Amino acid sequence: MEEQQRDFERILVVGTGALGVAFLPFWINWLGNSFPEIEKRVALTRSACRFVSPDAVAVLSGKEVFIDDWNAFSGVDVPHVDIAEWADLILVHPATLNFVGRFALGVADTPLMVALQTTRALVGVAPSLPPGALGSPVVQGHLAALRERPGVVLAPTIPARSARTGEVEDGGSAPLNELYDLCVARRKGAAGVGTDGVGTGVAGDRAGTGVAGDRVGAGVAGSSS
Repeated sequence: MEEQQRDFERILVVGTGALGVAFLPFWINWLGNSFPEIEKRVALTRSACRFVSPDAVAVLSGKEVFIDDWNAFSGVDVPHVDIAEWADLILVHPATLNFVGRFALGVADTPLMVALQTTRALVGVAPSLPPGALGSPVVQGHLAALRERPGVVLAPTIPARSARTGEVEDGGSAPLNELYDLCVARRKGAAGVGTDGVGTGVAGDRAGTGVAGDRVGAGVAGSSS
């Protein structure tokens, strides 16, 4: 555990507008208990704020939450530069289909997206995808682009029950602790361990049935934005 604490010093956790972001307070608490010496900050997209309270996350992280909206900052602020330079690890959990596409295409239309496209920090991404998304050639292209991008670790999706259909779908986000472990492995030079594909079930081998809820925060298949 002490060895892992030395791998990263400043972690930015990014929550996007998937239903699984409701578990984010649990994961922020887990980070604090597991790695008390690591500084933590949280960024939320506007759609994520529909599912999780910024105030609750701020209390657990001990820092004001970064809201991904240019209007949240004054004209003299350069929030994207501050965030990009501050973190040495960025964990996007969960990452919606919309986020995956924008990140893969190099879109930089919000403070957070600018930071992610320009940071030198390692970026871990745990996709949370709606039913059928993995069958789309376009989505597969975006995932492949992220998988091959230097400085990005793409976690496999896991089986999870769709909040809409009630069926078990292979689109749930891997738990944040597994995403963190993949990033530690990458930092230690074990590139490719557990990052060889999304939807392979690698991260879900210990998931029991893989239904969301078997592991707290495993995520719900499907994303809203």
